[in-house]
Amino acid sequence: MAVPRWVTVSTLALSVVAFGISAYLTYAHYADPTSLACPDTGTINCTKVTTSSYAVIFGIPVAVFGLAWAAAVTAINVPWAWRSAPRWVHPLRLALVAGGAGMVLYLVYVELFRIGAICLWCTGVHVTAVALFTVVLLSRPSEAE
Repeated sequence: MAVPRWVTVSTLALSVVAFGISAYLTYAHYADPTSLACPDTGTINCTKVTTSSYAVIFGIPVAVFGLAWAAAVTAINVPWAWRSAPRWVHPLRLALVAGGAGMVLYLVYVELFRIGAICLWCTGVHVTAVALFTVVLLSRPSEAE
């Protein structure tokens, strides 16, 4: 199945953006969570979000999970992975981006209704995750193919 060039280019670009932001959030988590270039008062408050009890799951920072997800998504969205013949590649790609979009729903809920603040950097990853899900979903072969 050949996919349009815009699909391979956009998924790789979105994946790299998600990886970069996730790397920044991971670095900030371990270096100094208050150092994020983001307002820390009012509704937009990255520090409040990234230092909340919800910022760690099973003792692992959410940013690390995001970085691992972004690394996996980047690897499966390189152009040669799009051209790969094994039948499991596209379902795995779809599962990874669907999992990321699902996690976004949970994290946005937590930000809005549990923490009461929004992290702009986190939102950057959320937007790229939903965009990746959308592009990958649109790239699925039709039943006729």
